[in-house]
Amino acid sequence: MKKSFRLILSIAILFYLQFNFLFAQQKSPIDISNIDFNINPGDDFFKFANGNWLKNNPVPPDKVRYGAFDELTDLNQIQIRTLIEEASKNNSQKGSDYQKVGDFYLSGMDSVKIENDGIQPIKIFLDDIRNIASFDEFYKIISILHTYRINPLFGVYAGQDEKNSEMVILSLYQSGLGLGDRDYYLKDDNRSKEIRSEYRNFIKDMFILKGDTPEIAEEKMKSIFDIETKIASITYSRLDLRDPEKNYNKVKYSELKNICPSFNWDYYFNYIGAGIPEEIDVSQKKYFEDLSNVINSFNINDWKAYLEWNVIRNTAPHLSSDFVNRHFEFYGKFISGQKEMKPRWRRVIETVNYSLSEIIGKIYVEKYFSPEAKQRVYNMVLDLKSALKKRIEELQWMSPETKSKAIEKLEMMIIRVGYPNKWRDYSGLDISRESYLQNILKASNFNFKFNISKAGKPVDKELWGMSPQTVNASYSPNLNAITFPAGILQPPFFFENGDDAVNYGGIGVVIGHEMTHGFDDQGRKYDAKGNLNDWWTPEDAEKYKQMTSILVTQFNNFIINDSLHVDGELTLGENISDLGGLTVALNAVKEAWKRNPPPEKIDGFTPLQRFFLSYAQIWRSNIRDKELMRRLKEDVHSPAIARVNGIVYNIPEFYVAFEIKQTDKRYIPAELRAVIW
Repeated sequence: MKKSFRLILSIAILFYLQFNFLFAQQKSPIDISNIDFNINPGDDFFKFANGNWLKNNPVPPDKVRYGAFDELTDLNQIQIRTLIEEASKNNSQKGSDYQKVGDFYLSGMDSVKIENDGIQPIKIFLDDIRNIASFDEFYKIISILHTYRINPLFGVYAGQDEKNSEMVILSLYQSGLGLGDRDYYLKDDNRSKEIRSEYRNFIKDMFILKGDTPEIAEEKMKSIFDIETKIASITYSRLDLRDPEKNYNKVKYSELKNICPSFNWDYYFNYIGAGIPEEIDVSQKKYFEDLSNVINSFNINDWKAYLEWNVIRNTAPHLSSDFVNRHFEFYGKFISGQKEMKPRWRRVIETVNYSLSEIIGKIYVEKYFSPEAKQRVYNMVLDLKSALKKRIEELQWMSPETKSKAIEKLEMMIIRVGYPNKWRDYSGLDISRESYLQNILKASNFNFKFNISKAGKPVDKELWGMSPQTVNASYSPNLNAITFPAGILQPPFFFENGDDAVNYGGIGVVIGHEMTHGFDDQGRKYDAKGNLNDWWTPEDAEKYKQMTSILVTQFNNFIINDSLHVDGELTLGENISDLGGLTVALNAVKEAWKRNPPPEKIDGFTPLQRFFLSYAQIWRSNIRDKELMRRLKEDVHSPAIARVNGIVYNIPEFYVAFEIKQTDKRYIPAELRAVIW
């Protein structure tokens, strides 16, 4: 007779109590102490798997969210700090990687000098802006700021041509807002009104800190807010930005001058080092068509205030403590609910790590990532590819024509694990201990020039877009490549000596998630070579849309904290990939179990239960209310609780593993479950 799940729970509790001392010495990959056995898995699997962890791990005062990703990121930062501090003590030869890393870090930790410098490190920018006397000079300053990755009005980068993926093209994109979403300027809900009011106070306070009188600060604030509101009115929404066709507009250079005639494009492209391009991708074309009207709507003094604000806002976190604290008061405390600022060493580590990403990555993998781990993960990726191929072959709703092209795309997908085969050369970057902000600006300029230098050239597929120490993973539709940096190939996502259930439920789902991005509602529009190219039959595309609409509805109806809703359309791509990733990883682990049969139970749980528990536990997370509200508006990812409960109840094997009943709160009838890949 089949045992009831509640009896299994009782046995698991007894097992845990008897061997608690052993677990205290060496925790199992499935941490039973995280589980709240008082919660029925059919009512809330996220809280069942993580309930005790959620109770025992409130968000630390210097964070806005705390979960498995953050635990690993904290460990990652400690590891990087060790590497950097070792580098800073070596007295390495000038120009060496160790010298750059060590001196950059020491310049950031020299709080006495940073306090004494005050606003001096950005004075040259502010003086140049103050001396602007014409719109020609206004355009010149924008050109200068862009080369330091300060992006008033718009930004520019060199990336793969969406419809000619073998070549790199310059792309222009909308930018220039101080608030995280255009709707904060345009909507009249209470939270948006509150944010606008506090933002105006924030702007004014920062100008007073800079040395302006309250009266002048008030005038500048009004000009800045009016300009940003006007920019917001022409800015594409986040849903619009999810449409790759709508955001690809390759034009001849002469056409750009007609699209936005007010801007001095000749000067701009020559100054940033790109030369005059033959063609350019004007990503948000309607935005640039309306930009001339925005520019002409304000006088030169308004624009001077706006440029000052862009410089101050972007550099404030690295200036003296009065600027740092006021910046944190608004963006950290007010916007996200963060209670305390991160300690200086963490903030400096983040900045150095971002600025010198591959220098640190090269050192990081030498110490913290084994060849054996790389090979095991690579083998898992091959398993996942095989499982996804089989899923595609067995799909009932997809035509043979579309299936053939889908399999071709999957087979051509590039696999990147751990770290790149070729490292970037930083020899042209000069770093010293003299000025922290100058080091930041020099690194920004160096990285900007490196990117722009690619324009008009063939794509270098050996270059990575993520550093090896990054705690994340990615899919590139233009490269048709999946990337799994060494930083995420650690517990709790990957246990080098862990059982298959845990690893396929953790990093296996991450692998499947990124792989499925190649076939989500955006990724499916790119072909095997990475070109934006509709390779679907119209009938298959319509069927796909109908099936994904089930996920949209499910997530639109997902309520958090009694009244907050997930946006099913904004998060659709990630939700498709979560569902696909879990489905494909489950099929892959079944094949792995055939090759290597697992024990009947570990820690009181069957292999299938451990697979789902591993998935749920990598998403354990607490989040502050304000940060949750911000992410629901701005983030294409669903909150952690929705990434578990919004997905597992669509999987038939989950119902078997935990004996989910029709009377359980989150039970979904089979005919209403989302099934895609």
